[in-house]
Amino acid sequence: MGYRAFLERMGEVNDLLCAESVLSWDARTMMPSGGADTRAKQLATLTVLAREHLVADETRRLLERAEAETAKLPEDSVERTMCAQVREAIEYHLRIPAALVHRRAEVGSKGQHVWAKARAESDFASFVPVLEQTIALNQEMAEHIGYEEHPYDALMFRFEPGETVRSLQPLFAALREGLQPLVRAIGEKEPPRVDFLQRPFPVDRQLEFALKMAGKLGYDTGRGRLDLTVHPFEISFTRNDVRITTRVNDEWMPKSLFGTLHETGHALYEQYCDPAYTRTPFATDLVGLYAVGGVSFGAHESQSRLFENHVGRSREFWELNYGELHATFPEQLAGIDTETFWRAVNRVEPGLVRVESDELTYDFHIMLRVEIEAALIDGSLGVSELPEAWNAKVKEYLGLDVPNDRLGVLQDVHWSSGQIGTFCNYTIGNVMAGQLFHTATQDDLIRDGLAKADYRPLREWMTEHVHRHGRRYTRDQLLENATGKALDPQYYIEHLTRKYTDIYGV
Repeated sequence: MGYRAFLERMGEVNDLLCAESVLSWDARTMMPSGGADTRAKQLATLTVLAREHLVADETRRLLERAEAETAKLPEDSVERTMCAQVREAIEYHLRIPAALVHRRAEVGSKGQHVWAKARAESDFASFVPVLEQTIALNQEMAEHIGYEEHPYDALMFRFEPGETVRSLQPLFAALREGLQPLVRAIGEKEPPRVDFLQRPFPVDRQLEFALKMAGKLGYDTGRGRLDLTVHPFEISFTRNDVRITTRVNDEWMPKSLFGTLHETGHALYEQYCDPAYTRTPFATDLVGLYAVGGVSFGAHESQSRLFENHVGRSREFWELNYGELHATFPEQLAGIDTETFWRAVNRVEPGLVRVESDELTYDFHIMLRVEIEAALIDGSLGVSELPEAWNAKVKEYLGLDVPNDRLGVLQDVHWSSGQIGTFCNYTIGNVMAGQLFHTATQDDLIRDGLAKADYRPLREWMTEHVHRHGRRYTRDQLLENATGKALDPQYYIEHLTRKYTDIYGV
């Protein structure tokens, strides 16, 4: 009875966080701009309530009873692992004052609307005050969390436990060494044509086709929906209601298509979690206070990048699905064959916007953001100096000049919501995706499925090795159980080298 009562208590925490997620989804898709101030307070209230429910004396009493009841079970059992994760989360939150949690939530919600206006007007100065508050709150939070070497390590712990500024350095170095020569060699080659992607593509048909492809990959629209937003995201209110969003440009069709496939990968992680874990700690980020089942943000990103890039941008995918796309847009794609389309959607062209960057140069966007965030948090870079630092990093990594703040320092939503420390997850996800896809495709059944546009075997492999476990294992445990190895960038580098050597003949 003690363990069962403990689980119900954790279910209540999950309920509060799911309610917060519903309000957050609405704020980013449907809410009129006039609701920003009161919505910020509502979200802050729910965040504080969830935290207070988690650390309350009653929760700790129930946890102690559950720990005693399950003490004789194996240490790695579901029951003892849940108890250990809740214990760790409670100790984490007790180090952080409730008032700080409330201020971060309120500033974060309000900041998203200040950012949206500043971005639209390319006006960084108007975003400076709220960003200064955000940085100061995160610096304060890092001190409460604690760290050994760098304050940024404490903030990354919320999103990618175990990663540090030091641990990322050899990973980034391996990617630079493996990818920069390829980028330079490709820069000397004739690029694929993309002019036909810039023709007017009706928005309704773009969304219809994108959602159809999401369904082929396994997205269950009986437990989800697709909506439009400024910055695409996936959000879960338990595995039974997992929503995705995209953004549409009626003269650049890949934006909505691949944005949808990306968020579909995230959604599969949530929709195919073990039903037994619904409303439990394995479906709740109790440290970050999110209703999310992925073991880390990097693990979650591995699924979005895998289904977007390894599947959705593969030649094989379009050899099997291009006919349906052509039938949807016969005028726009008149005279365009499968090979021409596939090469176009894989064109390498260093760009200013991270979410629109090509697969090969994407990680350079991540590296510059991680370096800038670390400098903001340790105080070596001031907020007012940010545009100049940003523009210099873009020039260093991508060789580009930034024409305005909208295409530069204001392009990402993360800082506006207070999410400092999460950018490394995107590169971690890319590397994990390469490693997982390599392992999965050693299976003949999966290769045969991909060759017949049957994506169920691949999705089921990912469910068996990733999705169903929720937060049961650490990221490294999950990866080693699935692939037999710790995080290794060689598979990702080999994937990119093989693919782009083929496309560009380098």
